[in-house]
Amino acid sequence: MANRSHNPATLHPAEPSPRVEQGVPQLAGGWPLLGHLAEFQRDPVAMLSRGWREHGELFRFRLGPRDFVLFSGPEAHDFYFRAPEEQLNAKAVYRFTVPIFGRGVAYDASPEIMSEQLGFLFPALREAAMRRFALIMFDETRRFADALGEHGEIDLPHAMNELTVKIASRCLIGQEVRDQVDAGFAEAYHDLQNGINTLGFFLPRLPIAAHRTRDRARRKVAEIFGRIMAARRLSGASPDDFMQTLMDARYKDGRAPSDDEITGILLTVLFAGQHTSAVLATWTGLELLRAPSYLERVRDEMRDVYRGAEAVDISGLRQQTVLENAVRECERLHPPLILLIRKVLSPLRYGDNIVPAGAMAMVSPAVSHRLPHVFADPEQFFPDRFAPPASEDKQHHYALIGFGGGKHACMGKNFAYMQLKAIWTVLLDRFDFLPGTRFPRPNYGSWVTGPETPCRVRYRRRSEPGVFQ
Repeated sequence: MANRSHNPATLHPAEPSPRVEQGVPQLAGGWPLLGHLAEFQRDPVAMLSRGWREHGELFRFRLGPRDFVLFSGPEAHDFYFRAPEEQLNAKAVYRFTVPIFGRGVAYDASPEIMSEQLGFLFPALREAAMRRFALIMFDETRRFADALGEHGEIDLPHAMNELTVKIASRCLIGQEVRDQVDAGFAEAYHDLQNGINTLGFFLPRLPIAAHRTRDRARRKVAEIFGRIMAARRLSGASPDDFMQTLMDARYKDGRAPSDDEITGILLTVLFAGQHTSAVLATWTGLELLRAPSYLERVRDEMRDVYRGAEAVDISGLRQQTVLENAVRECERLHPPLILLIRKVLSPLRYGDNIVPAGAMAMVSPAVSHRLPHVFADPEQFFPDRFAPPASEDKQHHYALIGFGGGKHACMGKNFAYMQLKAIWTVLLDRFDFLPGTRFPRPNYGSWVTGPETPCRVRYRRRSEPGVFQ
């Protein structure tokens, strides 16, 4: 593990200084009008990694008419995530999510209202809820495993998406939504997922087929949620779930969230708790299958933790550090979000470089997680890098940023870790898996980067008794 370099930075706007200020270095290559767009579309991570090798922590490039600046490495991440909204603004970038989440929520709300909306949900992530979630994760995965039979073949990304939709809808929204997964909700939600695409990032209202399908799906989800909320109000039912938490919530001014706001907040939570989890669950399985010796250590840990138990529980999941380190290593090697973007609203200085207003500033977990001065042998799957004495992620608060950082860090990180451990505990207890003939490449055509599909694996029930049989 090499020592980390340090680049002094300030969060203040550009101002007269005795230091020599300069523009951000420009990545070589590119074309008139298009800039680096063609290279970026072929392999964005390879292009951004080239920029880091040539220029280090900070460099700029152009995608069509827009200028981008990449911040790479833990110190650059610290600067990026601590910058105030008045300088690095997320809302100005993620407006493309408004057709999915709706008006008045998430990135269509003021920072104060967005903070209030997130505050509604924090009590629903308390310890008692997480204990209940662990049992739901076990139950849904056990049902999923039962439906697979004795042996067969599955497309792993599709299977993980199906399973995490069921888990997340039941945990994060409510039993009524889970009951409708196979009656229209899953299809509508899948169409909403497809509404997050590269073209939509630039032109979210462009009248293309994917966006028309996205808008129909949003109306369908709002209809489903609206029926459930109306039935609850009529019957007086008050389940302990996120939907009810929002129905009972009040803003500081005393008003209740509208049904459409509730729908939007629930969709925001569901996307955060499901889409990235499905992708990370897929990569975790794929990496474990090509690391059989580590996989056996995972199974040994399962037997030690759950000997005599009837189900996965939160106490056991917290003890599964061998499996958690594998999940974290997959977060490092295969971060579901390869880019996190903010708009520069006023000039800012990093070291001796001035980043101009109007540029798009980004960090790339996919690039920074493979920096050799941060992670030893960064291309290798080596989960023990997160265990003592290595503890490579502990060398800096922002060494690992798969779930973001700062005020926009994902509040569902612990839920995601718990979900992935529960899923693979049950599946590895029940089955042996055989991977495909080659390890899949990332699919950079999707906003959330999973493997290229189809990505099929074979499975067969294990002959030896399982922990939970």
